Amino acid sequence: MRVLYIDIDCCRADHLGCNGYRASTGRDVTPTIDRIAAEGMTFAGCHTSNSPCLPSRAALFTGRFGFQNGIVAHHGPGERLRPNNISSRQDPDRPFLVGHLRAHGLRTVAFSSFHDRHQAWWWTAGWDEIHTNRKRGQETADEIAGPALAWLEENATSDGWFVDVHMWDAHSHYRAPKEWLTKFFGHPAPQFPDAEAVERNLSIYGPRSARDLWTGHGNGETRPDTLHPEGVYSLADAKRLIDLYDGSIAHVDHWVGRIVDLLERKGVLDETAIIVSADHGDSFGEHGQYMDHGIANVAVHNIPLVIRWPGRPARGRCDALVYNVDLCPTLCDLLGIPTPAGWDGATFVDALDGNPFDGWPYLVYDHGIYTFSRAVRTRDWTLIAMLHPGLYPYDAPFLLHDLVADPHQQANLADERPDKRGELAALLAEWRLGQVRKGGVPDPLEEMVPHGPFIYYDPARMDARLRRTGRTKEADELRARLAGIRKDTWRA
Repeated sequence: MRVLYIDIDCCRADHLGCNGYRASTGRDVTPTIDRIAAEGMTFAGCHTSNSPCLPSRAALFTGRFGFQNGIVAHHGPGERLRPNNISSRQDPDRPFLVGHLRAHGLRTVAFSSFHDRHQAWWWTAGWDEIHTNRKRGQETADEIAGPALAWLEENATSDGWFVDVHMWDAHSHYRAPKEWLTKFFGHPAPQFPDAEAVERNLSIYGPRSARDLWTGHGNGETRPDTLHPEGVYSLADAKRLIDLYDGSIAHVDHWVGRIVDLLERKGVLDETAIIVSADHGDSFGEHGQYMDHGIANVAVHNIPLVIRWPGRPARGRCDALVYNVDLCPTLCDLLGIPTPAGWDGATFVDALDGNPFDGWPYLVYDHGIYTFSRAVRTRDWTLIAMLHPGLYPYDAPFLLHDLVADPHQQANLADERPDKRGELAALLAEWRLGQVRKGGVPDPLEEMVPHGPFIYYDPARMDARLRRTGRTKEADELRARLAGIRKDTWRA
């Protein structure tokens, strides 16, 4: 079997046509991926168990939640893989996904700079070949797809490979060729954010908020070019960011199309499984953030998952709740190899076979930059527990959202619906107890709270920026908020 895994960094699930984006906006962003989805199944309810980038891929490639593998953040103890399956005596019950595939006969090949960008050298375990570059995530799709196309030109017709092609264009700032970045200029904007949300978000401060959009960008606080707005002061500014984002995804889709065309020309497309997914998405107005991932909300955690697998009859869309780590045992079932006992995911092969499939009754997922937050979501509700609010004015310990009436999580109902808050908090506690019983202690996200989520922008810089821009009251609030959490997280 040939397996092609397309990994699109920072790609929201709801910006794919197969998940309804073209129908709702008129924007044809992902024609190639939509074609793949039409010949397979799109899992619209897929969520990453951990975000951002490093924790998400740690979860997928170890087959285990961050609570178990230890990676929940981008710094401190939260970026360290727990030393129980990355050695010459690797635990056979908890192997890395790629090593497990290789042990069962697949040639494993990666086109990615992920390990270099995040110094995640454990990620290199199990690959037969890694094709990388020095741009560390700043490359564009052509710079990744070009080497992948060259490899496939020589090797596509050989059998038994797993190829990972990782494209970064949708990660801010946006740097695809200008003709792609401007592709959706002049097109109608999505319905969210609307003018009311944009206006409301002007009162929120913190990294990647409306008035602080470029905090932490490089060594300065200025936009990279004139295509990007200075901030999000109007609906037009919000639309511009989404235009650039959609153009970047469209650029990736174009190069995915080139890869699919090559497989077709080589006569192996019908014998090649294609999987399209992402590490996480980005907020565009949700919780006052733009163009980045800073909280355990649906916008960040709901990721694409499209699977076209030869010989599997199911077609269409599955709305059941699934995790990214569920892909690990599912791949084992599809490839006919054993599933390791120590992985956390559950197979969804029944959905691909057209059999009844309910998915998980609820999901729990963590987030580990800008804030430390953990959320539980059912089909209709989500509760975010704020372990550390970072540099944002998130004063409530819980954020409760009705996803049917409020899919972009604008209204916190935690005080209005104590019954629902209690119900979901009990699910969070139940999940945490299950993780402890599996041996995942201490809780790595809780361990990170004293360190603070300040890897990219620290309290002193935020305090100075607020005062410099006439927001003295907000600066005083920030100081008081951080002092109330833990005094040693404040570094003035």
